[in-house]
Amino acid sequence: MERRLVAVVAADIVGYSRLMGADEIGTLEALRELKANTIGPAVDDNQGRIVKFLGDGFLAEFATARAALSASNRIQREVGQWNDGIPEERRIRHRIGINQGEVVFEDNDIYGETVNIAARLEGLAPPEGLAISGSVYEEIFEGQAPDFEDLGFQQLRNIEPPVRVYRTVEDRDQGGPARALGLTSVEAGSPRSEGRITEISGKPSIAVLPFQNMSGDAEQDYFADGVTEDLITALAHVRTLFVVARNSTFAYKDRTPDIREVGRDLGARYVLEGSVRKAGNRLRVTAQLIDAGTGNHVWADRYDRVLEDIFALQDEISQTLAARIEPELSSAERERARRRPTDDLGAWDLYQRAMWHLYRFTPEDAGKARELFARAIQRDPNFSSAFTGLAYQQLYDVMNGYSDNFELSLSEAEKNVRTALGFDDKDALARFTLGRLYTLKPDYEAAIGEFERGIVLNPGFAQIYHGMGFALAFGGRPREAIPYFEKAIRLSPQDPHLTSFMAVRAYSYLTLKDYQRAIESADSAIAQPNAMVWPRVFRTSAMGHLRHPRCAESLDDLLAYMPGVTVGRVAKLIYYVRGPENLAHCLQGLEKAGLSA
Repeated sequence: MERRLVAVVAADIVGYSRLMGADEIGTLEALRELKANTIGPAVDDNQGRIVKFLGDGFLAEFATARAALSASNRIQREVGQWNDGIPEERRIRHRIGINQGEVVFEDNDIYGETVNIAARLEGLAPPEGLAISGSVYEEIFEGQAPDFEDLGFQQLRNIEPPVRVYRTVEDRDQGGPARALGLTSVEAGSPRSEGRITEISGKPSIAVLPFQNMSGDAEQDYFADGVTEDLITALAHVRTLFVVARNSTFAYKDRTPDIREVGRDLGARYVLEGSVRKAGNRLRVTAQLIDAGTGNHVWADRYDRVLEDIFALQDEISQTLAARIEPELSSAERERARRRPTDDLGAWDLYQRAMWHLYRFTPEDAGKARELFARAIQRDPNFSSAFTGLAYQQLYDVMNGYSDNFELSLSEAEKNVRTALGFDDKDALARFTLGRLYTLKPDYEAAIGEFERGIVLNPGFAQIYHGMGFALAFGGRPREAIPYFEKAIRLSPQDPHLTSFMAVRAYSYLTLKDYQRAIESADSAIAQPNAMVWPRVFRTSAMGHLRHPRCAESLDDLLAYMPGVTVGRVAKLIYYVRGPENLAHCLQGLEKAGLSA
């Protein structure tokens, strides 16, 4: 085996699965044309070699980093010109990663960590843009490249140690792709040059500062550092969040910096700081999330635990913190988007405002959410979260009876969530949404499979546990479902879906004929400000079975929320219940409560 020093280019096509699904022959013909007339000549003219073409990209090697960058920039520019006049949904867009180092050469192929890093960098590049390693950046630019933004040190999957990453600046003002190299200036380019908090692809960014050891015991430093590192890793699973790399934030260890300066220095919209205090066998961990732009607190909490298995405790705390932070941060983003002028909304803000309306769970808000998701997609056709959000709303239209055509809503939802997965098949929210779709089909086995995948992708995502509980409860396994609802509530006690967690837990208890617990869980769900019809349905059914003294009151509340509702209407809305005896049991309770047939 031969070893040699090269620059490696790894390229991938954005939404390849979606393109092939929509027009397989046309996509293959377009790729053949681009390989022959654009990619091949650009590589050849820069004395490079195509190592191999993959179904959705290619791998190439060059003698120098400058040659690799020149060829990559030309490919992106010429493919962009080729896309002119082609409908958005059929355009070919590459992401390209560039790294340099030693590779193993065998049978005309190349192997090694240098290749693997280039492939990981490709995943960090914006559509029609580039991501390069620090070694490539330093060799070519010597620290001056306004067309690139510094992402800091990134912990790439299965790569040690972290890699410094730079990527092309996106045309945020126009909502367009990455700007071609050499066509921007400092004045028009980097957000840092204007002293603003950097926003990576519109997503909010967060820096986790090293947790302080307040115990007076230097040996506890390793625990505080471990919690910080695990928390950074856990937050990195949240696909709608950019997390500043560990090496960048640990520069602040044993310091008390001004949070606003930290935000500016690291390009972070939010900063998380905390402390660890040990007393005997007890441990207290505090954490606070701060808006780096204003210095205002977004959220704060503390956790008291008994110190037994130190590593298990470290895992529990980091996962619990990550699960709490994500919905709190998302809530802050929704409020931020809601306060912005309607004529100044980018795709991210439109998406967040749409989510604000979705979580209100009313027919009027559902219509507004659909409109805003559509506008976000129009603004950025490659924004996978907007497709997921639209699919999610369409599923709620079915579940809550907002849709006049269930079959059409499910079909549209499936198209949208599969489009999202075509952009990013490791998005836990998209997997969760596909699982909910399968639940409504109903195909409970497929739904459970998707929820299992989602839990692996983001084990701190509370809603994924709710999805699993939902599938088990309505799939005829209510006893198995209840622990999943309990975990969802424990992970995210302020979640916007909390009313749903408690409502379907109430259904589980109802099916198990534990009527008192069903009533208690439904009451808790109804106490939430965005409670839907379902906890009212399940509470009324449970009270009907018990001949509860509050039965008439519960029925009146149900009718006030959904005027004209009947037993038959409820049966149509929960058509997906597995087992006729389970559906019949729920409906019989409503009949006993006095609901019209």
